[in-house]
Amino acid sequence: MTFNPNEHQHLRYNPLKDEWILVSPHRALRPWSGQTEIPAVERVARFDPTNPLCPGVVRASGVQTPKYESTYVFTNDFPALLDEGPEPEESEDPLFQTKSAKGTCKVMCYHPYSDVYLTSLSTKEVVDIINEWVRQTQELGKKYLWVQLFENRGQMMGCSNPHPHCQIWASSFLPNEARIKDDNLKSYFQKHGRPLLQDYVAKEIKKQERLVAENNEWIVVVPYWAIWPFETMILPKKQIERFSDTDEVQREALARILQVLVAKYDNLFKCNFPYSMGWHGAPTGPQLAESHPHWTFHGIYFPPLLRSATVRKFMVGYELLAQAQRDLTPEKAAAMLRAQDDTRFQ
Repeated sequence: MTFNPNEHQHLRYNPLKDEWILVSPHRALRPWSGQTEIPAVERVARFDPTNPLCPGVVRASGVQTPKYESTYVFTNDFPALLDEGPEPEESEDPLFQTKSAKGTCKVMCYHPYSDVYLTSLSTKEVVDIINEWVRQTQELGKKYLWVQLFENRGQMMGCSNPHPHCQIWASSFLPNEARIKDDNLKSYFQKHGRPLLQDYVAKEIKKQERLVAENNEWIVVVPYWAIWPFETMILPKKQIERFSDTDEVQREALARILQVLVAKYDNLFKCNFPYSMGWHGAPTGPQLAESHPHWTFHGIYFPPLLRSATVRKFMVGYELLAQAQRDLTPEKAAAMLRAQDDTRFQ
């Protein structure tokens, strides 16, 4: 019997995290008798006088959200990180280590209307969002070592507010995912003399197997090492280290490809496709003036859906106790997304 990656189990290596993923494509043929759900009917009002993210509404903190007309950013009323606070005592015990954690958390509203999203906004409005992302990461990056911009879309991902928004957490420390990526990107660069993700972009464009969308400046792929069924990465064709390195042409092209990606996601199962997304680039703060040629700025989308709008992938059992495992191959997932229309269904 000849090995076929679309039919036979195998391991795939993730060079960004130095870990392996088990791929079991033959399991995708098994009948499904697990959890199913009735999709929620999402009817969002343009303005909700009780929604704290809507213009003019008073938030729980007593602060009134101004009547903004484009994007709006404010410090989270209930932040996970604060700039003030007592320092923990240092310990020499190797089993009970504590370190200082300082930072700030912000909320960014994309638009004053609650019933819009990237696919229904104009490209210019999406560029405005991207420009604000850049401004926020630049400003916070002057002080903090890491600035994590992220968005949780949909109740399935724990988003309790339907208003289009994201969060920005800036920290005095390098979070685990960033630290692990930094180590592995640096190791590859030291060995090969080139950025790992730029080598990866060139090979994915050549292979075309996992490509979802492409324009002059960016590509969207389902990574070779993807864990989530329809996980994607947004990668630049030209080497850039941070969000702030993008120019006007790249930002407009990014806006367009984001609109295409979200449309393809929504079209796949005819729903508002849930996901967690975020952006990774070179560390900032005290490392802002340093060169980081091993870092390539990129975006990541982690959607939970597997078979339909109601059947999701759960990271349980083997995934929690051993290692990540997937049934649907990245190549099949990419083909399914690629086949979707670039304009969202109505």
